Parts: sequence; C-alpha cells; structure tokens
Amino acid sequence: MSSNPQNPILVVAGPTASGKSGLALAAAEKYNGVIINCDSMQVYRELRLLTARPSAEDEAKAPHKLYGVIPAEEACSAGIWRELAVAEIENSWKSGKLPIITGGTGLYIKALMEGLTNIPDIPPEIREEVTARRDEIGPEAFHQELAKFDPVSAERLNPTDSQRVIRAYEVYLGTERSLTDWHQDAPTTPPLEANYQSIIFEPPRDELYAKCEARFDGMIENGALDEVRSLKALNLDPGLPAMKALGVPELIAHLRDEMTMEEAVSAAKQATRRYAKRQMTWFRGQIVQKHRVNAQYSERLLPEIFAKIVI
Repeated sequence: MSSNPQNPILVVAGPTASGKSGLALAAAEKYNGVIINCDSMQVYRELRLLTARPSAEDEAKAPHKLYGVIPAEEACSAGIWRELAVAEIENSWKSGKLPIITGGTGLYIKALMEGLTNIPDIPPEIREEVTARRDEIGPEAFHQELAKFDPVSAERLNPTDSQRVIRAYEVYLGTERSLTDWHQDAPTTPPLEANYQSIIFEPPRDELYAKCEARFDGMIENGALDEVRSLKALNLDPGLPAMKALGVPELIAHLRDEMTMEEAVSAAKQATRRYAKRQMTWFRGQIVQKHRVNAQYSERLLPEIFAKIVI
C-alpha cells in the first residue's frame, strides 16, 4: 500500500505539555495504531527526559517509531524526518495499522501534508557573512533585523535558535526572497496523499504554562541534570539542534557555574512558555485543523474526541 487519498493518517498535535502523547496512545489502543513521532527534539537519542519522550511502559502498549533514532551529534531536518516518517507510515498501512503522527513540530507535519519546497543552495560566503553579523550585533538585534524582511519566520523562531534564524536570514540575502515566500511556492517534494484526520490541542494559556512548569520540575526531579551532564561531556558543537533543546542551554550554563540551579530552572521555564506560545500561533495559522481541542488532554475528553475521528 502506498500514497493514496483514501489511506488514513491521524495527526495529533499541539504545543508542548498539552497532553497530545496521551491522546495518541489512547487512539493507538483504540484504532490499532502505530505512533510516529514528529517532535524535532524527541528524535535525539540522548534526550529522553528533557524532551518528555514516552515511558517504557507507554511504549509497551503500542508501537512507537522515530523516538531517539538520531544521535545528538547529527542534525535532523524536515526533509530527513519526512523521509523517515513516510517509510514508517507506509509500513503501518501495509500492516493494516493506523499511522498516528504526534508531536509539536508543525513544520514537520506541514512537510508531510503539503510537501517541501526546493530552496536554492546558498553560497558559503553568505552564511559566513550572516553568522558574523549575528556575532557582531547579538541574537536579539539580529532577530529584530530578520523580522524586518521575514516577520513570519521571526514570529515562529526564538532569537536564541541560531541555526534556524541564520538560515532564514541567509535565504533572504542569497535569493532576495524570504524563507516564508519560498515555503508558499508549489512544493518540489510532493505531499503524501492520505485521508488526514487532525486533532490540534490549544489549551487555555494559563493552564498550559502551569503544566509546562510542573513538568519541568518533574524532569529535574527525575534526573534531567545528569542527562544534560552526559550530553555536555560529548563536547558537541553548541550550534547543533540537540544542544538547543528546551532546558539544555540553561542547565549547561549551571554546570559551568554561570547560573545557579534556581536561575537555570527559571530561565528554562520562561523559554518553555515562550516556545509554547509560538507553537500555538504557528498551528493556528499554518496547519489545517479539522478538530481543535481548547483544553488540556484528559481521559474524560476521549468520547468527545473519538466521536470526531472518522477512520
């Protein structure tokens, strides 16, 4: 079985800590599903705790794919993820199972549903110029400059996400078109045709922020600092995506005696809240939402949610 408008895919998405993994697991048990990760940080092998990957107990209840499959020394991308995800989706269909795509990286979902645009290669000297500019004026001012010619990319990117901010800036300098404009072109890698059913969580902001903070406290209690200590010991390039996962820069700063533990936790929680806000904005504007859930996930919502799914 291959790409076909009739083949079903369930998409369960939303901001961090909204409970989408809980719904994905419940759906997998009900519909004989395979859970396929689309969180850009949960793909990294070394980051189980800080990315809130499913527990071993949950993984035993249903097949889970694309979790911890890439070493932190490598960089994943929407294109790499899409190739891996399509293979897992087609395997699921062949096995008579429902592929359930779940995670908070909207760009990955969009790459699957809408395809990818082939942006021209950017000369290395332009990247060097852009990187030097960021180093010269600092991440905040650099981010403000990006917002002048690509406000959409600036809105969804954190100023500290150097790799992606530099990428958006260099695409504009190298092509005289913003990254947003390129993404609006007809895709050169086509979408995967399927019958997409999407459930997008958008909880009240105060509830979501409280959940983010409580979950981060739990990560710390369960050994997240040791996880980051092991990651730091690998001496990886700080520009790699895994090194910028929520909580990693702050806890590394603590390990270097640049922050107290209290300061690191506070900064990480603030970064998480900002990230959740950007995710909600992005999903609202970029992903076709068949069904929106304006609440945190809980089992009491299952009858209402399952009634909306037509597989």
